[in-house]
Amino acid sequence: MNFQSVLKTATSTLAVGTVFLAVPAFAQSTGSAEFEGDAIVVSGVRETAIGGIDVPETPKAKVAITKELISHQTAGQTINETLNLVPGVSFTNNDPWGSLGGSFTVRGFSSDRISQTVDGIPLNDSGNYALYTNQMLDPEIIESATVSLGSTDVDSPTASAAGGTINIRSIDPSDDFGVLTSLTYGNVIARGHPGDRMMYRGFILVNTGEFTAAGTKAWFSASKTENDSTFSNYGGVDKQQYNGKIYQPIGDNGDFISVAGHYNENRNNFNGSPASLNADGWSIQSPSDRFYTLYDGTPCTTDTPEPGEPDSPNSCGAPFERRYNPSNTGNIRVASRFTLMDNLILNVEPYYQYVKANGGGTGTAYEYGNGDADKNGANGGGLLGQIGGRYYAGIDLNGDGDLLDSVRVLAPSQTQTDRIGVIANLAYDINDQNRVRISYTFDRARHRQSGQIGYLKTNGEPYDVFPVNDPILTADGFVLNKRDRKSIAMLNQVSGEYRGSFMDDSLVVLIGARVPFFQRELNQYCFSAYPGDGYGNCIASSDTAAYLAAYPDSVAPTSRTYNYSKFLPSAGITYKFTPEASMFVSYAKNLSVPGTDDLYGALYFAKSDPAAKPSPETSDSFDIGIRYQTGNVQAQIAGWYNTYQNRLASSYFAECDCSITTNLGKVEKYGVDGSVSWRPIDPILVYVFGSALKSKIKNDVLYGTDCGSLPDGYCHISDGLAYVNTAGKRERGAPIYTLGGRIQGTIGSFDIGAQVKRTGKRYLNDVNDETIALPGYTVVDLDVRFSLEKAGLDKSYLQLNITNLFDEVYIGSASGGLTTTSSYVNIGAPRAISASFIMGF
Repeated sequence: MNFQSVLKTATSTLAVGTVFLAVPAFAQSTGSAEFEGDAIVVSGVRETAIGGIDVPETPKAKVAITKELISHQTAGQTINETLNLVPGVSFTNNDPWGSLGGSFTVRGFSSDRISQTVDGIPLNDSGNYALYTNQMLDPEIIESATVSLGSTDVDSPTASAAGGTINIRSIDPSDDFGVLTSLTYGNVIARGHPGDRMMYRGFILVNTGEFTAAGTKAWFSASKTENDSTFSNYGGVDKQQYNGKIYQPIGDNGDFISVAGHYNENRNNFNGSPASLNADGWSIQSPSDRFYTLYDGTPCTTDTPEPGEPDSPNSCGAPFERRYNPSNTGNIRVASRFTLMDNLILNVEPYYQYVKANGGGTGTAYEYGNGDADKNGANGGGLLGQIGGRYYAGIDLNGDGDLLDSVRVLAPSQTQTDRIGVIANLAYDINDQNRVRISYTFDRARHRQSGQIGYLKTNGEPYDVFPVNDPILTADGFVLNKRDRKSIAMLNQVSGEYRGSFMDDSLVVLIGARVPFFQRELNQYCFSAYPGDGYGNCIASSDTAAYLAAYPDSVAPTSRTYNYSKFLPSAGITYKFTPEASMFVSYAKNLSVPGTDDLYGALYFAKSDPAAKPSPETSDSFDIGIRYQTGNVQAQIAGWYNTYQNRLASSYFAECDCSITTNLGKVEKYGVDGSVSWRPIDPILVYVFGSALKSKIKNDVLYGTDCGSLPDGYCHISDGLAYVNTAGKRERGAPIYTLGGRIQGTIGSFDIGAQVKRTGKRYLNDVNDETIALPGYTVVDLDVRFSLEKAGLDKSYLQLNITNLFDEVYIGSASGGLTTTSSYVNIGAPRAISASFIMGF
């Protein structure tokens, strides 16, 4: 019996709830948490959140979502969807269950400019800084998630966090033995939906309690999720995740060592989306337009191999929805605290991460060689390998005995990463009012990017979703590759910070600085065919002379090392007018180093050429705001201003599984965000939040020597050069405003909550073409919980969640660009329902 059958039988129509076990810390590393006064404390001693919303009293603008609010969201949902309730955050979820990823911005910064961490260690891709939100921790084991708006900590191991940080804290083990078991069933119930799109999930958490005389305790968890594709009748998600943490207290002064581990395995297809642009704008006209049948009758067209005939590639496996997006990711993270003297504390946090993933996709391979007019393979000449996006094998790929055919093959972009690092903090209390720390951060990622080609079955299914395991070899024994490169991304960072408390703790001052030393060691094993060509043409080294004779402008495989460094000061103050009311001001200088795609594209140029070293992005970030905090109110409003040099705007394009970056030059961004969480009486919670954003590109962007086929109004010619009309325009992708709220009440054994989020208009390109702007949309969610405490099950409850209650049809994420006039888009998640059951003891 398969997992779905077992789970369906066990649950009928019930699903998972959630449980959490600790109190949050709001900074990235343990050292930063303690230094800012947010040290992890014993459960029950301190809990300032109102309804799961907290605004930590630091000089930086921060908002934390804690376990209380997380537990009311859909079981298994990605934490980034829950963070949509933070002002300034805009997340677009690709499916109702959080397993197919999505995209988000924070104060208008895309995810490659946001550092997301778990227990202090970085989750961003070490090459292009992308985030993969379907690989986050199970929500049941998340203690809190904190958004630091516009700034980062001085010990942060990030190469790109110009727009802030999101830190996820996992739960700590409990003192007592306990088990949590949970099961989930969900389904799409949208208008126009053609049939079932079910979701099944199981989760278990075991707390050992203290099992040694020294107080050692641990927890372990596992989950399994399966769901059908939301928008098409093919494919879906098969996901499993395992987590654990062992915690060893040392003495009775708060010292400890903890070791945590995480492993996530995803096998999913990309989610389809039928929306497109036409002369009248976006083509979504009705709810039913979101759903369509990929295959009616014959699944796909095939060309049966025939000896002596030039067979054509099958269409099986070609549609976007057939692409697999497999990933195996894991990490081990250590946290520790040692009291060296009464006023001297050492925190050491080493970590290791592993990634094996690709973006799926297929291509066409040829049994003959490039330039082989007679199509008689290696014996008749012609280059073998990948040239111009085509794959030339020189072998019989379909088994018909000839070398005349073109054959569909699996052709993903493969990434394998091994990453190690450590964050070390030494903090010294000069006295009760003055504290200093010095920090050292090391981060090294071996980033192996390849594109091995693999065989497909006749029906388009891959034999192995990871063709790197068994790639196709050309006739001369060369691995058929769409790209072949290796980079080492290394960070050595020293930092220091001072914290002073004055006027009976009414005034707190933070002054710090960090000096990161970034090094990128690049090894390109393919020929760069043109400027900006990061993938290149990949052929055997024995064919170098023949290749250069045919393509004389190419640059041979090469290696190059890039170094970036800058002094980055920061400062901030918090001043309390009264015990409840305070203000804060902060400043930080930030640095974003170009990603590997940009740097590999620059290898085409000679070292002496200025284009050979892309400029880093630098920014100055300012915040000013006020807070009001009592036992039943958490409120904050902040105004902010950022100015940038060499603003690097990157977009991921699923069609090519690549990122394209534009240097927008100087850009100014500013806005306001705020939130109020209020509990007027114990059974009632009211939460409202909102943000407004303005960005301004200061100059027109150089496009080339002519405007080509760009639409009227996109471009102009000046002094013989073409410029895109971006001066005074907004940056693409970010909503001009967001507004939302949540209300929650308790009536007897029922908790009833409803939340709403309005996302304003977004521009698809930096020209701000109104005719193709992404319209605003409003999504409402509902959750109902029934406690089983009266039945003697005080840790158990039933929960019903409905996402997108009114079935709003909207465009979620879109691959925009500098002058994009059309785009593949992801339709936002439709209305879906899940019922929840949780039993704990």
